[in-house]
Amino acid sequence: MYVGARPRYPDLESPIAPDPTATPHTILRDVFGYEDFRPGQLEVIEAVLEGRDCIALMPTGAGKSLTFQVPARLLEGTVLVVSPLISLMKDQVDALTELGFRAAAINSSLEPAERERRLQALRAGEYELVYLAPEGLDGRLSGEAGNWPLSLLVVDEAHCISEWGHDFRPEYRNLKALRREFPEVPVIALTATATEKVREDIIAQLDLQDPERFISSFNRANLRYTVEPKSRSWSSLLRLLGQHRNESSIIYCFSRKDTESMAADLLANGFKALPYHAGLDPVVRRETQEKFIRDQVPIIVATIAFGMGLNKPDIRLVLH
Repeated sequence: MYVGARPRYPDLESPIAPDPTATPHTILRDVFGYEDFRPGQLEVIEAVLEGRDCIALMPTGAGKSLTFQVPARLLEGTVLVVSPLISLMKDQVDALTELGFRAAAINSSLEPAERERRLQALRAGEYELVYLAPEGLDGRLSGEAGNWPLSLLVVDEAHCISEWGHDFRPEYRNLKALRREFPEVPVIALTATATEKVREDIIAQLDLQDPERFISSFNRANLRYTVEPKSRSWSSLLRLLGQHRNESSIIYCFSRKDTESMAADLLANGFKALPYHAGLDPVVRRETQEKFIRDQVPIIVATIAFGMGLNKPDIRLVLH
């Protein structure tokens, strides 16, 4: 189902016009700048292009995003990506836009007028990829979704749909209704962490039809884990940050208040840090993330609202 050049839309970024003879390998090379796929990527892409439902467990950093971004250049219609975090959506949309894709995110951070403009463009088939929060499938959007010209439905962080997953979100259960609206559209469920029980629950909850299963090891040989006595937590934290001074680091805290107080304490100790949590103004959250991505601030002190799927290759320290 490979396609040639699509019509251009003046109010959107002009995409790279694909060649009618394009293949996954030419898209990988000419659009993304890579010569070879990583293990497992091509197999998933080929199953998607054949119209097969898939579930893929691939480790963080293995390039799960390419398994649907490459097909977005080869399939007729819009690839809809259901993603749980606004920070992840923005990160990926920004990167795709730089590559020439027509991509957008639709979530609660948008002003009503801009949200409606993007929905109108989605209905008109003007996007190659659209990222949508699962909460967005409540109410009005669930009623009109059947009119969207979708070519592929992607469920990112798919373990969130399972009550046995480590991050169960009931909003993900709305996806079964969305699947019923598009019985002929293939579905790909992606996760970096799911037991066999969780994988089978994902398949049942999404009503995947005879899905292809791609299971890779989630071991990351380049990561090292250490445990420090909590009685020395502050001195240990300062020591570790000193060892990685001016390198990208994330510190996770339990509460919003803790992120703000710790960021202030780090500033008082000579470390440049900013807090990040869901209670901040959306503009402040966006600016904080961009400062971290652009290496203007090396340390983010955050709740778990930050970091899932963050595409930053030089993070050197994560503290909990």
